[in-house]
Amino acid sequence: MQFTLESKIFLTDFMTILMRLMLSLFSICCIWLTSAQDQKTIQAHRISNPPKIDGNPNDAVWNAIAPSGNFAMYEPSNEGVIPEHTRTEVKIAYDNKAVYVAAYMYDLDPEKILRQFSQRDDVFVQADFFAIALNTYNDGINETRFFITSAGTIGDARADQFNEDFSYNVVFEAKTTFDDKGWYAEFKIPYNALRFPESEVQDWSVNFYRKLTRQNETHTWSRIDNSVGQQTQYNGLVQGVSDINPPVRLTFFPFVQGGVSSFDSKIETNFSAGMDVKYGLNDSFTLDATLIPDFGQASFDNVRLNLGPFEQTFSENRQFFTEGTELFNKGNIFFSRRVGSKPSQRLTDDDLAQHEVAEDTPDKVNLLNALKISGRTKDNLGIGFFNAITEKTAVTITDTVSGNTRNKVVEPLTNYNVFVVDQLFNQNSSISLINTNVTRSGSEFRDANTSALAWNLTNRANSYRLTGRAIVSRLNLVDSNVSGFSSEIDFDRIKGQFRYGFGHDLANKTYDINDFGVNFRNNYNNFRVSASYQIFKPTDLFNEYRIGMFIRHRRLYDPSVTTQNTIGGEWFFVTKERLAFGGFMNYNSDNDDYFEPRVDGRFITFKENVGGRLWVSSDYRKKFAYDASIGLREWLGNDRQNFELELAPRYRFSDKLLMIVRSEYRLRNKNIGYVDNEDDIIYFGQRDITSLENSISLSYNFDPFKAVNLKFRNFWSTADYSENIFSTLNEDGTRTQAAYIYEEDDDPNRNFNIWNLDLSFNWRFAPGSEATLLYRNQIFNQDELSTINYTESMDNLFDQPIQHTLSLRIVYFLDINNFKRST
Repeated sequence: MQFTLESKIFLTDFMTILMRLMLSLFSICCIWLTSAQDQKTIQAHRISNPPKIDGNPNDAVWNAIAPSGNFAMYEPSNEGVIPEHTRTEVKIAYDNKAVYVAAYMYDLDPEKILRQFSQRDDVFVQADFFAIALNTYNDGINETRFFITSAGTIGDARADQFNEDFSYNVVFEAKTTFDDKGWYAEFKIPYNALRFPESEVQDWSVNFYRKLTRQNETHTWSRIDNSVGQQTQYNGLVQGVSDINPPVRLTFFPFVQGGVSSFDSKIETNFSAGMDVKYGLNDSFTLDATLIPDFGQASFDNVRLNLGPFEQTFSENRQFFTEGTELFNKGNIFFSRRVGSKPSQRLTDDDLAQHEVAEDTPDKVNLLNALKISGRTKDNLGIGFFNAITEKTAVTITDTVSGNTRNKVVEPLTNYNVFVVDQLFNQNSSISLINTNVTRSGSEFRDANTSALAWNLTNRANSYRLTGRAIVSRLNLVDSNVSGFSSEIDFDRIKGQFRYGFGHDLANKTYDINDFGVNFRNNYNNFRVSASYQIFKPTDLFNEYRIGMFIRHRRLYDPSVTTQNTIGGEWFFVTKERLAFGGFMNYNSDNDDYFEPRVDGRFITFKENVGGRLWVSSDYRKKFAYDASIGLREWLGNDRQNFELELAPRYRFSDKLLMIVRSEYRLRNKNIGYVDNEDDIIYFGQRDITSLENSISLSYNFDPFKAVNLKFRNFWSTADYSENIFSTLNEDGTRTQAAYIYEEDDDPNRNFNIWNLDLSFNWRFAPGSEATLLYRNQIFNQDELSTINYTESMDNLFDQPIQHTLSLRIVYFLDINNFKRST
């Protein structure tokens, strides 16, 4: 591998900076020692006969264990004493198979406890809940949380200082019962749902949460100070857990899926089968693998009309790539949608000889298999490895004269992998090293490698936090190698009512992580300063409020010139009656945009503007509730204007049936955007952009295990250039009006309309096992009729062929230990 002199100098400088940064970080770590803190304790009792998990904790096992209670107020205030009639008590037991928890939640009037039905992980509904936040490493950061609502819905999540990830799913049991004193819950959490260090005596911590929705209160077993630190740092200690000899952690999730689809009078059938595997390499590390994956029932993407210079990205909907990936997301350089996305090459006219035509390039590459290994040692060192392989993909090219065909590879056999080490310390801090790599077979395709150092450092008083990352990207192109660099650093006060912070973001012109990550832009050198004031004790009018302001200064890295300055403020209020409202307002100076022209080194200047947004959200405890927002932005010195209006009413017909309707209307008048370029001439056009998005979400829950769900979305947008106002870009960022003559195939006017509908029946017929019957239809149309109205566009949309799909997917959970017992 050859390195240019420039690359060698760059890498030498970067390594010098990196070493100095690491020395500084470790020096800070040595200074910021953890402070001693009295922790609440609960005794876990080893048992020989496990309780029956039926939600009625009156087994002999539970009767022999003393309860732990004395919960504290958490929300809306940390102050106040919990009345005796709403007290909560908990008990913990364990054996060599699982951890067991019993919860007793007393209530003066149990009949009034809200009990809205929902499905797994949808626990923040109009129902009470009880949650276990278990930290098996007692590191103050990483927790596994287990929920059950008063209607019997279970949920689980991985939580750290910043996020609560409900895409994490494990197999556990929980049930509830009611009587005239309140409601009760029992949990069985198998060890294959947990990871913990191999040690004779376990050092675990825990907290318990009880949400009382009717009273708008949340209580916690170990008191949390809302004004200092994070929830995960306030757990109490679990005593008495020792000599665990867990069974082999090996589970299988085999699936079968079959479907039939029709499109434009063509009918296709498909059948697939595969399996996900989870294997506990030891008590701390787990291997997850998906073999012959099929993601045919993944949710549809919210596609929009994209007129900007950056790609349109979508959230991950494939369960394997969302579950248990918190370690791989350190440093934010891993974007799982790259795996199995569009091919890295597209056919051009140069690839086709005379009389040759090609099929359309596939919009995705098939995933062959994927695995991930992750866990954490007893010294709080997290280690993760992810690997995925996608298959070779080719386009068929046909000679229309001879009839001969040939294949052109647009994506070779490709390997994606991620390696992470993450050291936690001080109960509130971490340093992570992450590397991602993409290797494509064949010398005519590019490879990519990205390395990052990420840190999150908090002082012993939990009053100040230093966060950031330093990233090096490297592309191995066909004829050269290109390296890039990016850094982010933020310093914030995180304690008390008054908070402030500042930050700096930088990237050079060659920074590019888009083979396995996402960066929309590079070549920037930006600064920000912010401050805020918030309350932690309710006032006579408000349960909470927060007011903040910020200043941002944006500039290029090369050349070092200012591109824009912004100053603004934001606010958030919640009244005693649970009415929330807020908004923001900001002023932007003239913006020298170096990305919209799509030509390196050129920029267009957009005038200064001022605008903001207001929103309101009503009390979801009522049968009818709503969310609404309105936004307006005005450009000074011209007629350009943006207007947005969003309405989202919801109605809860019963505890089983909920409907949410959402409509969003956007209008961008006199918008200026890129149209085309010919050599050094860059054309811009004035357009009116209108969009309307309507969606409906309706769910009927028979019980916490069976539900019918309807999801509908229609997005319509037009870009209208009919005023025929075009211009060419000058070197100083201004524009000169000019004629723009385009061929019919290059008409910039757009009428974009897409319709998606999903109707599904989901049935969790056993723990970890699920059947999903899904009907889906989709219609899409895009043309140049930008002046027609919504009704006319819908008429044209339904003139297009409709794709109908009906599929059935069955996943079954198998635990090797159950199989051994049955044989």
